[in-house]
Amino acid sequence: MISRRILQLGGAAALALAMSGCALLKSPSPVQLYRFGLPMDAPSAQGDRPAPLTVSIRNIDFPEASGDDRLLGVTGVETAYISGARWVSPASTLFDDSLKAAFANRADRIRVLGRREPGTPPLVLQVTVTAFEARYAAPGATPDVVVTARAQLRSTPERQTGGGGAIRPEQGRSVERVFTVTQPAGENRVSAIVAAFDTATRDINTQIADWTIQSAN
Repeated sequence: MISRRILQLGGAAALALAMSGCALLKSPSPVQLYRFGLPMDAPSAQGDRPAPLTVSIRNIDFPEASGDDRLLGVTGVETAYISGARWVSPASTLFDDSLKAAFANRADRIRVLGRREPGTPPLVLQVTVTAFEARYAAPGATPDVVVTARAQLRSTPERQTGGGGAIRPEQGRSVERVFTVTQPAGENRVSAIVAAFDTATRDINTQIADWTIQSAN
């Protein structure tokens, strides 16, 4: 009787341990993937004539804290990543794609020289993103998405100074401007925050593309 009782207790303990092990190995909650920015299949309006301007876009500098696939949230001096959501690709990659798409939408006025294309373009654009985050005024508040980028445009010795499609800036000239877009999220929900990132990115990259064209003329 005693031995059987011990065996029964031992079996129950083993079952409980097995069940607790299953609980520890439970699958984590799924993470939803999102993207943002202008699509890469933006229509081209280049037409029969080549664009009068050519620019090379250098690799974009991005803050380390927000350049990967996590969504950065900031409350005062505290930072944390928004749970349950990730970008489908690193934020720096999606931002770069969106910037190139903004220029593709203006293919009749400017052409982006591929980074592997030979030759020296007359214009070089360097974009440095300094802020890409959701800012909360207080914990649990509806955040504003803030995107800030510094754009520097310089001409190169290979620029054309006469003839069709002449580029006006003097050789070696460099101009720059800081762009900031603040886009309120509709509510404190991941989908609304992602939509704000999307709108802010489209807005700032459109501004950068238009400023590049204006500065080169």
